[in-house]
Amino acid sequence: MERFGFIHEKLDIKILILFVLNRLPGPVSFETLSDLVMVDDGFDYFEYSQCLAELVRTGHIEQNENSYRITQRGAEQGDTVESSIPYSVRAKAEHKAQPLITKMKRDSQILTSHEKLANGGIKVSLSLSDGIGNIISMSVLASDEDQAKGIEKYFRHDAENVYHKIIKLLTQSNEEGKKSI
Repeated sequence: MERFGFIHEKLDIKILILFVLNRLPGPVSFETLSDLVMVDDGFDYFEYSQCLAELVRTGHIEQNENSYRITQRGAEQGDTVESSIPYSVRAKAEHKAQPLITKMKRDSQILTSHEKLANGGIKVSLSLSDGIGNIISMSVLASDEDQAKGIEKYFRHDAENVYHKIIKLLTQSNEEGKKSI
């Protein structure tokens, strides 16, 4: 059966897998990686699976349970040969990966956790980073575990907006205080 597409050889499939993983800021599931790599009609799912397994065996990719991450060796060797992948395939793979890359970077900049206190309350820790350092870090007291989880979920979903609201509240107070003097 003749297949259309640019990627036909196992080596090219492996290079494409390394190309995609090298652009991701963290590990991804098998399903997510499959979706990102399957951008060319020249190879099928079974060939992709074989190549991924071989890259894990050769130490180019690290597998932890159901997540995959490129190793230093894979990144170095992938960088050297990625230009052998046709430009249109690279562009398609980068375009498909971009929303995930953006989400992964954002998720890595938002940290939340909670811990039970001796007095019975729950301390919820929240922080937002700009990639260089924290731009806001705070702790709030929650009455129970459900409320703590709700606070964490809301902050993860809307951290930037929470930050802007806090800054607005804090700067409005300063401006009002200056006006009354």
